[in-house]
Amino acid sequence: MTEYRSASGSQAENLFIELFAECFGAEKAGYLCSQYHFFDIYQNSRYADFLLEAGPRRIAFEIDDDASHHPGAVSKDKHQDDLLKQNSMIYRGWLLYRWTVRQLQKQPECVKDELLVFLGAHPRFRQIEDCLPDQRAREIDGRDLTLKEHQAAALAALEEMRAGGETIALLHHATGTGKTVTAVSDAKKVGGRVLFVAHTMELVEQAAETFARLWPEVTVGRFTGQEHQSDTFVVCASVTSVALHLEEFPDEAFKYLIVDEAHHASAETYQKVLAWFRPSFTLGLTATPERTDEIDILEIFKKTAHKLDLKTAVEIGELVPVRCIRIHTNIDLRSVRFNSIRYNVRDLESRIFLPDRNRLIVDTWCRFAQGRRTVIFCASVKHAEEIAELLRERGIAAAAVSGTMKQSQRLEFKDRFAAKEITVLCACDLLNEGWDCPETEVLFMARPTMSKMLYTQQLGRGMRRAPGKESVMVFDFVDNAGIFNQSYSIHRLLRLNQYKPGALVAAPNDQRRAEEDLYTRGEKPEALIDWPVDALDYEVVDLFNWQEEAEGMISQMEFIRRVDVQSETVQRYIDEGKLVADLTVPMSARRKFHYFKEETLLAAAERFGWRLINDSNRKDMFMEMIREMDMTFSYKPVLIKAVLQAADAKGMVKLDEIVAYFRQFYDRRRKAGLVVEKSTSIYNDPNCTDAQIRRNILANPFKRFEDRHMLSHTKTLGIIKVDEAVWKRLSADDKEEIIVCCDRALEAYYAKLQKS
Repeated sequence: MTEYRSASGSQAENLFIELFAECFGAEKAGYLCSQYHFFDIYQNSRYADFLLEAGPRRIAFEIDDDASHHPGAVSKDKHQDDLLKQNSMIYRGWLLYRWTVRQLQKQPECVKDELLVFLGAHPRFRQIEDCLPDQRAREIDGRDLTLKEHQAAALAALEEMRAGGETIALLHHATGTGKTVTAVSDAKKVGGRVLFVAHTMELVEQAAETFARLWPEVTVGRFTGQEHQSDTFVVCASVTSVALHLEEFPDEAFKYLIVDEAHHASAETYQKVLAWFRPSFTLGLTATPERTDEIDILEIFKKTAHKLDLKTAVEIGELVPVRCIRIHTNIDLRSVRFNSIRYNVRDLESRIFLPDRNRLIVDTWCRFAQGRRTVIFCASVKHAEEIAELLRERGIAAAAVSGTMKQSQRLEFKDRFAAKEITVLCACDLLNEGWDCPETEVLFMARPTMSKMLYTQQLGRGMRRAPGKESVMVFDFVDNAGIFNQSYSIHRLLRLNQYKPGALVAAPNDQRRAEEDLYTRGEKPEALIDWPVDALDYEVVDLFNWQEEAEGMISQMEFIRRVDVQSETVQRYIDEGKLVADLTVPMSARRKFHYFKEETLLAAAERFGWRLINDSNRKDMFMEMIREMDMTFSYKPVLIKAVLQAADAKGMVKLDEIVAYFRQFYDRRRKAGLVVEKSTSIYNDPNCTDAQIRRNILANPFKRFEDRHMLSHTKTLGIIKVDEAVWKRLSADDKEEIIVCCDRALEAYYAKLQKS
């Protein structure tokens, strides 16, 4: 197999991250997964520059050198290979967007405008969880149970599964034996909101009636082509309707998900629904266990539905327990520049690629992990080679492995590592591509990273269970860092603020409690007898993580969208100290990101008399603006009519089309001998230019709608866009009313103008 890496350099990728953060907020850039590994249709190893999950979609971003993808500047084979990579991404169902390095450098505003168009101004991003284990799953077969007892037996089995940490199941019962009754009874026992999905209206209606009969204390709604009752306690839905409107539901909206006729789960609509929601328990119902793809149904459920987090997977025994030893270095990262998710590569290399730090890594291995199979995660290929060479100088069987190697060479090293011919693998970019060795006993986190996903991927390499493996020992190399550029560690990942050398940081609860009792008595656990650690050592870990702090807050971008006030006013109040952010993140000397708690927003709105706006009332406010249109000129209703006439399905319209509508509107009045406008208006001049009309539109009618975040303008693309929360809620009746309101406003305006 061959392997190809992205042509784009780290500087270009950093620039893309910065532009992305400017569009959607610094905290949102954490959802970007850089150098995402996948296989093309020929099973060659590939890397996407960035992958992102937005709603139910996966989106790849490629940053190309100006010449590397141009058929006239590269070889025919290279050009065709690049096309294969692109086509393979699309084959996997990803959206794909590409820019050149020159575009990022020379046309950043255009790239930002395109990002906003492609993803929407307010997309819902999700954490990519490929590094997490599949959830546990089991099948319950009711064919051999008598009709009288099968439901009780099924309910008992489901309860037993949940007690054991299992999160998904398939229930096989013959047609007419009350599968839905069993499902409703179990959902009622679990409590919490329920989503029931099926592929026919008859099944949806039957389920709604069953829920209403068996669970009268809660509200039951239907979500189908005609009815969108999404706020009831129980939602019975057609799978097609839900799949088309996934972004209307929070991914954790339901605690219990029931999928009827689960043998259809391989269909794309079912896949979208299963991948989107994050319930505590998922139950599939089927009456057709004799299908040849019976096992595949269970696999589909496991791999498509939500994943276990690492901590839970360890607690229920799916993954091995984790221990940790923290090694403090004298390396100072406080002056290393950073963006939202990564350190500046050059700054980082100048700090950590030092002989003293490399020797500390090797000395630590020789002191603590001698003879134990270890993976050392390094910051670059060069770093991995240097560490491996230092180990070999001490007679240790070590090798450097990275994604730049041929697949055959990597497989050879893996086999030798599994056979104990190699004791230490120094790895770079060898993470989520299927490489695994359950026999790994020790992990060295020698690569500082601000990426939660990258750290989790590295951790997952050593957490597979193996015979005789009590736990995996993680060594965190802790460098000195500032409050906003601290790297991840196991304690930060799991939110543990107390550290004892070698102690369990993730394990089944009874095992952790038993070990904590030993530490309380000053005794070393048996598993640590051979490790040179002191059971009485103790350290408090600083867990401040600005990304996690910001995650529950409102960014300045969102703050502006939530209040009926201009963005310039909010910024001025921040600059003047009238509005104080709850968290300010300095990305550079000139660039800061501000975040606010919900109560801060509410208090500011009350103090300054700002009206609060949210997605549910934004359309109502828009309709109020239309009904109560204040007019100095005739421009506002003309603008709104132009937008409604020319907007596409996403509420976007070219500014040039609006300009043409304005010109036609006033030309028709002139030709009909009607008053065109006030004498000061440019439209009284039949020779006014398109440029004048464009400036007039953006300066006058558009500005008021923009200030209230109802319309936006992507300058480089020349597009006016209706806010998504407004546009998707406008019904045909609403649009008809808008036209009537605009015509009425124009009639009243010109009648008044005629009299004056």
